[in-house]
Amino acid sequence: MTQHEKFKILREQFAEITDLRAASSVLYWDQNTYMPPQGAESRGRQMATLRKVAHEKVASAQVEKLLDDLDGFEKDFPYESDEASFLRLARREFDLATKVPADFISEIVQHFSICYEAWIRAKDESNFKLIEPFLEKSVDHSHKYSQFFPHKHVLDPLIAEHDYGFTTESITNIFSELRSELVPFAKDIISEKKVEFEFLNKMYPKKIQQLFVEKILTEIGYDFSRGRLDLTHHPFMISFSRGDIRITNRYDENNFNDSLFGAIHELGHAFYELGNAKELDGNILFGGTSAGVHESQSRLWENIVGRSKEFWEYFYKDFQMLFPEQLKNVSLHTFYASINNVTPSLIRTEADEVTYNLHVMIRFDLEKQLLEGKLKVKDLPEAWNARYLSDLGVKVPNDSHGCLQDVHWFAGLVGGCFQGYTLGNLMSAQFFDVASAALPNLKNDIKNGNFAELQKWLIENIYCHGKKFTGPEILKKVTKKDLNIANYMNYLKRKFPIK
Repeated sequence: MTQHEKFKILREQFAEITDLRAASSVLYWDQNTYMPPQGAESRGRQMATLRKVAHEKVASAQVEKLLDDLDGFEKDFPYESDEASFLRLARREFDLATKVPADFISEIVQHFSICYEAWIRAKDESNFKLIEPFLEKSVDHSHKYSQFFPHKHVLDPLIAEHDYGFTTESITNIFSELRSELVPFAKDIISEKKVEFEFLNKMYPKKIQQLFVEKILTEIGYDFSRGRLDLTHHPFMISFSRGDIRITNRYDENNFNDSLFGAIHELGHAFYELGNAKELDGNILFGGTSAGVHESQSRLWENIVGRSKEFWEYFYKDFQMLFPEQLKNVSLHTFYASINNVTPSLIRTEADEVTYNLHVMIRFDLEKQLLEGKLKVKDLPEAWNARYLSDLGVKVPNDSHGCLQDVHWFAGLVGGCFQGYTLGNLMSAQFFDVASAALPNLKNDIKNGNFAELQKWLIENIYCHGKKFTGPEILKKVTKKDLNIANYMNYLKRKFPIK
C-alpha cells in the first residue's frame, strides 16, 4: 500500500471522528436550548459515550500505525497545503489523545453536564454555595488534566487546548503590557463627565428586538439556509458542518444592547466557520484554529464594525422606526454615544471596549490562583468582589452579577478559556487594519450597508484556511506581524480621544 493510499485511509478515520464530535455537539446544543432540565444526567452520559468513542478512535493502534507509516509524507507538500496541514493537526490530536485516558474524558464530560445544570440553578438563585462542590471537582479535574502533559505551569496545557502556541508566561506578559497602557487610559476616559442616556432604561419588547436582530443578521450576511438563531441562557455559536452553523441569543427587555451586540458577536463566530473552504467540511481542519482567532472575528464584527458610526448611519433609522416611542427625539449622535459609553460595569458581556479586557484579566488571574492553590473555591466570590472593586471601582451586589455570570468555569475545565477574548481583541485590530488598507472604500461600504467586500476579504485571508495554521501563524501570515498591543490601543485612542 502506497503512502497516498494510507493517507486516504487516515483521512477516512478522522472523518468518522469528526462525525462523532458533531453528533456530540448536536446534543450539547439541544441541552443549551430546548432540553428539559431533568434530562441533564442522561444527556451527560450520552455525550460522554460519543466523546469517549471519538477519543478512543483518535488514540487507536490503527491511527498510530498510519501516522508512523506516513512519517515524512508531509515533506512532499508545501507547508500550507491541505495534506501537510492535516498531518500536523492529526499528529497533535493523536499526541493529546494518547496522553489523556478515554475514561477520564468520559468522567469529565458527565460531570460538566451536571455542573452546567447546577450552575443554572445557582445563577437563578444567586447562590454560589449551590455550585461550590461542583466547581471544586472541576478544579480537581483541571489539575488532573494538566498532569497528563509536561508543562512549566499548570495552566499551560489548558491554554494549549484553546490557544495553541501561547503559554501562561506569554499571555501574562502581553496582559501586563496591555494593562500598563489600558488602566491609565481607561481612568482618563472614565474621569470625563458622562451623560445619562435615559432612553436606554426604557422597555424594548422582546419580540421586536428579535425582529431587528434577525434583520441585522440577514443584511450583514448570515445565511439562514445554513444556520439558525435560538434562545439560550448564555449565547454561543456551534457548528456541526459547513452547512449547519448555529447561533443562540438571549433578550432583556430593559437592555437591548445585550441581545443586539451579543447576536452580532456570535455572527462573527459563525462567519468564520461558514467561510471555511468547502474541501475542509467533514475534516479535522474544518472550524476555527483557536479561541483567540475565533474571538478576533466576533469582536471585529461586534465592535469595530457593529459599534461604528458608519454601521449605525445605515441601520439607525430602521431601529428607530421599530421603537418610535423609546427613541423619540434621540439623534444618531446621541445613540452612537450611548452604545459606546465608557463606564465601569459588573457584566463582562455588557462591558464597553475600553474596560472589557480588565474583566478578562480578572478572570485569568483568578483561575490561575485557583489552579496554583493560592485561592480556595469557597473564597472565589470574595476574591472576585474585591478585584471588581479595586480594578473597576464597582461593588458586586450578588453572586449572579459576580462570579456566576459566565458559564465557562461551570461547563468545562477551569483555565484556558478566558484569555482568548483579549487575544481576540488584539488580533481584531491587527486584522482590521490590514483589511482597511486593502479595502480603501471600507468605511463607505459599511455606511451604505455593503458588508460583502469585508466578508470576502476575511474569507480569502482567514476563514478559508480553517485550522490549517495555528493562531500565531495565521496572524503573522495575514498581518506580517506577531501579536502586539499597538494596533488595538491605536484603535481605542482614535475612537475614544481624550479631550
